[in-house]
Amino acid sequence: MRFEETGIESVKVDLNRLDDIMESHGLVRAGQWDYERVTYDRKFEIREGIFYLRIQGLAVEGDIGKHDAVIQLMTPLLGKHYYPHGVEYGEGEDFPKHLLTSCEKLIADVKKEVTEFAW
Repeated sequence: MRFEETGIESVKVDLNRLDDIMESHGLVRAGQWDYERVTYDRKFEIREGIFYLRIQGLAVEGDIGKHDAVIQLMTPLLGKHYYPHGVEYGEGEDFPKHLLTSCEKLIADVKKEVTEFAW
């Protein structure tokens, strides 16, 4: 599922600042990057299953590997994990209302904070 028109898609921010902000909201980058892209995930283990909120970004300046990039954030995604196949983001998925509410609040909180440091 895509969280459209959150406003986060228009934000560009320094990678190092972004890492700190995302981590403070429970979104982990870990090893999910290459030299042009980053992916931050937050895992939700709830009664209805395991879900992941994913916020991705592209380097519009600099190099992620050298920690000197400016990142353009992308549309956040919510997916459900199916063992052993992985995460499904399809529109046919059924997402609990309380999870959607939590994700919307989290995205709004992240947007507010990254906007303070936007380029």
